[in-house]
Amino acid sequence: MNALVERARRLPLRSRIAILVSAAVAFAVTACAVVCWLFVRDALVDSLDDALQNNRMTPREAAGLVTPDGQCLKARVIGGPDLFDQTIQLVDSQGGSCVVFGQHAVAVNDSDVAVAKGESSGILHNVKADNGVEYRAYTYPIQGYSGAITVARPLSEATDALSKLTLVLTVVAAVGVLGAGAAGMWVARTGLRPVDQLTDTVEHVARTEDLTVRIPAEGDDEIARLSRSFNAMTAALESSQERQAQLIADAGHELRTPLTSLRTNIELLARSEETGRAIPPEDRKALLASVKAQMTELAALIGDLQELSRPDSTQAAKVEVVGFHQVAQTAVDRARLRGPELTISAELAPWYVRADAAALERALVNVLDNAVKFSPPGGTVEVTLDRGTLRVRDHGPGVPADELPYVFDRFWRSPSARQLPGSGLGLSIVARTVQQSGGSVALEAAEGGGTVAVVKLPGAPTPPPGTQGPDSGSI
Repeated sequence: MNALVERARRLPLRSRIAILVSAAVAFAVTACAVVCWLFVRDALVDSLDDALQNNRMTPREAAGLVTPDGQCLKARVIGGPDLFDQTIQLVDSQGGSCVVFGQHAVAVNDSDVAVAKGESSGILHNVKADNGVEYRAYTYPIQGYSGAITVARPLSEATDALSKLTLVLTVVAAVGVLGAGAAGMWVARTGLRPVDQLTDTVEHVARTEDLTVRIPAEGDDEIARLSRSFNAMTAALESSQERQAQLIADAGHELRTPLTSLRTNIELLARSEETGRAIPPEDRKALLASVKAQMTELAALIGDLQELSRPDSTQAAKVEVVGFHQVAQTAVDRARLRGPELTISAELAPWYVRADAAALERALVNVLDNAVKFSPPGGTVEVTLDRGTLRVRDHGPGVPADELPYVFDRFWRSPSARQLPGSGLGLSIVARTVQQSGGSVALEAAEGGGTVAVVKLPGAPTPPPGTQGPDSGSI
């Protein structure tokens, strides 16, 4: 049995569907044929039984079948030809019998004797005649005579018709099964045509890496849903591929400028050493400072690219309950070091969230770095945290309304800020980190000038009891 199942699994899906359809139809046709045969058999036997029971003799007719001394008078009452090969015989209470009509005597059994003794009112049963043919017999008692009469007719009256019916049903069932097989192949071929098309498309994509191919999806059935899902998947892959190519191109562009400047400065320093022509101390100091700044910018850009390339599962594995206010305070302290000439105020109400502490701190530092970068000398940056909503407001030039939709895009930088240091990846990292923590981030124009960065994270004002790590508690 297991071998048959394993062999069936190796068949193509089209063949399996055709076999299943054929088997189902064959079972249905066979079941209908059997039920029909049984119904017709019962109907024919019942018809034969009715004919036997309707042929009962009256007491006067029965009395004419025997002499006063009990001897049979064969065919004395019943005349005419024997059209149905019928047999009528008398049965006494001792089990003896004599044929009064017909050519063949039928066997007497205990049920016939019971009727002759008056113990039964009548019995229908099958018996064998002396010529070996099976008869259908009906035995009933005779009033005024201590015996019974058995009327019998060949069972072939019913079985001959059943034999013909069996042949007809067998032919019909065979035709039905063959038709079912053909219909199964047609259904399998028609039903699996979209699957063949999907398979061809998948093979084409795997062979050519062409993600622009789409499958026509019509209707609302499972195949249409599968086609739409495949189209959505290829569209997502195509978009991801485009973003990846754009990221590589943008990264190459961003790396080219500091690398070119760094190369130029190093070549100047090297040429000075090779030619023996010393560079003035002030110029040499400026060149070294420029080299250091460019290396710092390259390191920051590479770090940002590494942060954006990390899979979501890596960050999710470090999620734990952290104090949002504590992370924000650390970011504020770092911002004060980067902008010592600025006044940075902080009002941070306790709030606990589930997040990657290091990634969240990096995101908040990026937000505050932007505020420090664009604040005027001696300006003020206000930081507030209330019920999970962190607001960072600066008093800089602000972001034009038409540029706000793009501030979280990778490598996007405002035309007015291109001369400032930065890679254009900071806010992208902020958006990624906040979204992975289940929150949202937005940049808005502030009243009176400047910009407000709003970071919202779900959480609670108090930590859950017993929270010691990433797997403890929930907020």
